[in-house]
Amino acid sequence: MRSFYHFLMTYRGSKQVDDASRLAEWAFADHYFPKQSKDYDELSNYLEWNSPFPTALMVFDDLWDTYTMHED
Repeated sequence: MRSFYHFLMTYRGSKQVDDASRLAEWAFADHYFPKQSKDYDELSNYLEWNSPFPTALMVFDDLWDTYTMHED
């Protein structure tokens, strides 16, 4: 299973900017983002403390569901 970060990078560079692409661009630029993690709690806690925009945690939860559905 690839890391969540690797999955998230598939949302970068979108011509139509949405919250998923905003989160991906932010994670790409954040040198401390847990790039190797596959752990929901680790990623969720990181975003709780470093949320780049108000709905980032909701976006993360939606993307996590997609990630786990396609990566299993």
